[in-house]
Amino acid sequence: MNGTRKPVHLAVYDTLADWETGHTTAHLARAGYTVRTVAPTIAPVTSIGGLRVQPDLALADLRPEDSSLLVLPGADLWDTGDDLAPFARTARAFLAAGVPVAAICGATAGLAREGLLDDRRHTSAVSFYLAATGYAGGERYVEADAVTDRGLITAGPTEPVAFAREILGLLGVYEGEVLDAWYRLFHDSDPEAYAVLEKAGAA
Repeated sequence: MNGTRKPVHLAVYDTLADWETGHTTAHLARAGYTVRTVAPTIAPVTSIGGLRVQPDLALADLRPEDSSLLVLPGADLWDTGDDLAPFARTARAFLAAGVPVAAICGATAGLAREGLLDDRRHTSAVSFYLAATGYAGGERYVEADAVTDRGLITAGPTEPVAFAREILGLLGVYEGEVLDAWYRLFHDSDPEAYAVLEKAGAA
């Protein structure tokens, strides 16, 4: 199955927020996607939780046509300088090529600075966090767990499950009742949701 789908690319960088993409990558991998990590260079990076990650490829070698999706996690570095700005520029290239992008937490601020949220519905941690970037999209901010608009998914740092739900739905991994049950199981610990997933072969 892996050979029939383009990989999903997960951005990794120092101070990466470990908890934000675990549901996403685990369930994409279970669905047959290869998850490849992409970093500023191929040098190892260290997450905020102290995990050491050896990247699969450098950002300069990433092309939209080789990918199903670019996932941008949060990191302290999004708010302490321009080190991660190249990832926001890559997100622009992905969206222009019709390849989706998913950004959570601090990555949403990076996309705001790049102008990618000016004309799309979006969310983040709180509205004033993005307002501090000086971006022009404040009127399109939505108070929601996660938002998808024209190939761009955004979420705040406390919503890794909703973030994953949007990604799994966008890529067609789960749909309809099954997608809703997946969310209720992992977000709400709803035991009835497990039966729905088991019946669908998704448990």
